[in-house]
Amino acid sequence: MQSPRRRSVDLEAGFAGDEGVTQEMAVFHDGGVVTESRNPFRRFRSAVLAITATRRFKIVLDSKKDSEREEVCGSHDHQATTRAAARLLYQSEEPVQVVGIEIPDEFGGIKLEEFVTGLSRLLLTDLEKGICGSHEDIQRRRDIFGSNTYPLKKEGNFCMFLGEASRGFTLIVLVFAAMASLLLQIKTKTINHGWYEEAGIIITVILVIFVTAISNYNQSLQFEKVNDEKRKICIEVTRDGRRVKVSIYDIVPADGVLVSGYSLQIGEYETMGTNKTVNKDTDIDPILISGSIVEDGIGTMLVTRVGMNTQWRMPMASIPLYTGRQTPLQVYLNRVVTAFSLISISVALVVFLIESCLYFMGRTKNKDGSPMFVAGKTTLDEEIDMVIKFVILGVTIVVAAVPEGLPLAVTLNIAYMSRKLGGEKALVQKLSACEAMGSATTIVCHKTGTLTLNQMEVVDVCAGGVRPQNLDTMSELSPLQISLIAEGIALNTNGSVYHPEGGSEDSEPEVFGSATERAILNFGVKLGMNFDEIKSKSTIFRVSPFNSSRKRRGVAVQLHDSQVRVHWKGAAKAILASCEGYMARDNIASMDQEKISQFENIIDDMCNEGLRCAALAYRNYPEGDIHRNEAFTNIPESNLVLLAIIGIKDSCRPGIGDSIEQCRNAGIKVCMVTGDDLLTAKAIAMECGILTATSDINTTILASNFSSMSDAEREEIAENILVMGRSSPEENHLLLKELRKKGHVVAATGKGIRDAPSLRQADISLAMGIGGTAIAKECSDIIVLDDNFASILTVIQWGRSLYTNIQRFVQFRLTVSASALIICVVVAIHSHEIPLNVAQLLWVNLLIDTFGALALASEPPIDNLMRRSPVRKGAPFITKLMWAKFVLQVAYQVTALLLLNFHGESILKLENKSVDHAYKVKNTLVFNSFVFCQVFNEFECRTLDQTNMFSGILKNHLFLGTIIITVILQVIVIECLGIFISTVRLDWKQWLISIGIGFFSQVAGRFPFQAFPYLRN
Repeated sequence: MQSPRRRSVDLEAGFAGDEGVTQEMAVFHDGGVVTESRNPFRRFRSAVLAITATRRFKIVLDSKKDSEREEVCGSHDHQATTRAAARLLYQSEEPVQVVGIEIPDEFGGIKLEEFVTGLSRLLLTDLEKGICGSHEDIQRRRDIFGSNTYPLKKEGNFCMFLGEASRGFTLIVLVFAAMASLLLQIKTKTINHGWYEEAGIIITVILVIFVTAISNYNQSLQFEKVNDEKRKICIEVTRDGRRVKVSIYDIVPADGVLVSGYSLQIGEYETMGTNKTVNKDTDIDPILISGSIVEDGIGTMLVTRVGMNTQWRMPMASIPLYTGRQTPLQVYLNRVVTAFSLISISVALVVFLIESCLYFMGRTKNKDGSPMFVAGKTTLDEEIDMVIKFVILGVTIVVAAVPEGLPLAVTLNIAYMSRKLGGEKALVQKLSACEAMGSATTIVCHKTGTLTLNQMEVVDVCAGGVRPQNLDTMSELSPLQISLIAEGIALNTNGSVYHPEGGSEDSEPEVFGSATERAILNFGVKLGMNFDEIKSKSTIFRVSPFNSSRKRRGVAVQLHDSQVRVHWKGAAKAILASCEGYMARDNIASMDQEKISQFENIIDDMCNEGLRCAALAYRNYPEGDIHRNEAFTNIPESNLVLLAIIGIKDSCRPGIGDSIEQCRNAGIKVCMVTGDDLLTAKAIAMECGILTATSDINTTILASNFSSMSDAEREEIAENILVMGRSSPEENHLLLKELRKKGHVVAATGKGIRDAPSLRQADISLAMGIGGTAIAKECSDIIVLDDNFASILTVIQWGRSLYTNIQRFVQFRLTVSASALIICVVVAIHSHEIPLNVAQLLWVNLLIDTFGALALASEPPIDNLMRRSPVRKGAPFITKLMWAKFVLQVAYQVTALLLLNFHGESILKLENKSVDHAYKVKNTLVFNSFVFCQVFNEFECRTLDQTNMFSGILKNHLFLGTIIITVILQVIVIECLGIFISTVRLDWKQWLISIGIGFFSQVAGRFPFQAFPYLRN
């Protein structure tokens, strides 16, 4: 699948307006394909323009808002279409009003039927077999009419994200303070001295900005990949008489003209500005606009415009890919950052005022014991320099305390999870779904294609009360029975059967359609059904499309002997209830109560075997008995003759039982909803493991019974339901609503357009990547690319892992912030200096917020995650055990580093060294020890429940890699770049002391917290 930004190599060509038709005719005529003159088709070209123009006039007259929409949606060839419409509307004497759109009943004397036929000839498209479909034909049409793709709106480049990352208030204050101090140092100490620390601050700030920008830019690229996947929608088109699948990027795939269709209802909310559903037919309103939603019915469309020539070109080109919307957890962590910011700014302001007052009162001393400020002797430059130092001191406290990397950690975790899930056949569209999946308590799942393979086969048949043993021959049935069954299968279907031209008689035909249609058509082929011959001997003049509420599909056909026959196909019991007789070999036998009971028992037997039961029935009308256009406004559904009951097998997915058992161990309930009979649903649920031998009778219910209950009754029974049979999307939505009322976090699957409300109702919506429609994918949070329930389980496991990983990093990051804040404030008030300067703290933040977050984000899901209960709604993100470990870890780090700061000279035996050198060595050791405390704290934070922190560490190469890189960078900074962050080189003993102080932080983490019941998770 290519990106939508590139041209596809397998797209349906189409009509590109007046100029497009002229170009196509010129090319094909010159090539000798079309020999007719262009003149007879000028009316057809004008007619197409007229329909488009009159629809536009309707929108303009509706409202100013819709006028603006039309201006955005496109106005190419607007003057030409207006002139053409004016000419035709002027010539038409009796315009017809249809759905608010005024179009003539004839286009310059040419009727709509002739118009469609002529247009198909212009486009060299056979209305039955489609286009030729060869590579040369496709390429030629693409060159003439364009590709069915849209140039998507380009997202901001890296410079935009760089600008956003550089707007942080703290970073701006730091840069300005560092610049002011730098200029002052250069002025007072010349350009060769005193500028390194300030330059180090600026360089570190630039590094922080670049790392943040790179992370956000990568996230935007990830969302572009998500949108590419969402546009992988395939439709069936007819080429050379054969149905093939091509990729398209919208819903109605292109602009076109309806060739044939029944009960076709199109929602043109976004494309035409209307707020209602429009009925389409070939007689009055055949125009279809790309981007419209097919809400009901079936139809075949002649493509006339594709890609950037369609009405939908401008909206598609302006859809943003990356919104940057924050997840609930990011919002929560931003509040934590804000709280820490307010605290740190308050503390920094107090420290600044105290230090400033002490300085101007002469209370602060130099290292030799002399006062820093002497009235009348201290110069103005020295006073300004000290004030700037105090400002930087306050900013340092802010930098030390504010955990700005918390939201970034969520981003890194979700980006890592999204990348991993892509390999596990799941595509994350909304970041909040990653978090919510960890708390899911119920999965409302469709049966077909998710729990089952969606590979259907007819395995049982009952015709005339007989159940043949050999379905290939059906020798027990009469030729008339087989003929009527084959006719009902061939005529009453959305599918098709393709026999390759020139193929041998033994070659297998290709069958197209839905899984159920393919199963029935394959059964018909085994009976000897000649699909094309049966279709050619009759004319279908009325179709009642299948829908989930009526559970049936019907057609009314006129045979060559002028006889009218009705064929129905649908849910077995629903069809049986409409039958007054059944076909017993060559005769029609009456349907008495005993026979009805017999057929019902047969249906129940099939259902108990897990088969999906369908029935075929028909009814004859003698010649002259009715006038088809008057009597068949609605196809008659009563007094039918039962032809056959068909049992269709859809096998469960391999390993589905283990997946359901894992869900049960994880405290997650799986509820199966299906349109099948309740007996079939129960049999499949038993096979999958959703139901067990000990399951309560109240766990299964018919959807009609559930919807007929009162609100109180539904709320009471909803959370007990495990299987709901004969369910429609409306009843699924009702179940989801009741489950959420009871406090459940519900994940729901969906495929079709009518599943959209249910997907919006669910806490986590899961669309199917193979069987899902564009609308379902657009409404979903996560796309399950292989339609497999096991992939949903993987998403839940990674969702729980994400939640745990972020908890790990939050505990880790808050420990760093709290320790640094306490150390800096205590030392600043006591010594009027800080052991950790701005550049050092920025360096620590850079290591912690990037490598630390990446290391803890890389933890894969652990085995016991799916043996825990889901995190309940409203549960505190920071648990009691996390608070206890945080307090003890902060206490250890503060105690160890303050002891080193105040008594470092004597501990390190630096009394004989110069005061300046001893001071730098001590501060360097404090900085180095602080970094190693955080390195070893990362190991401790790998586990939140005090299990073995080294478990599985050798398998996590990313964690080990980030730890090694952190240590290497720290060594380089201390040994090579100390001039920029005010550090000196350390000898091997001092390195060991730093590592030892960090290592002993593990002792604090091993405190037996679990011995205290109050602290247990």
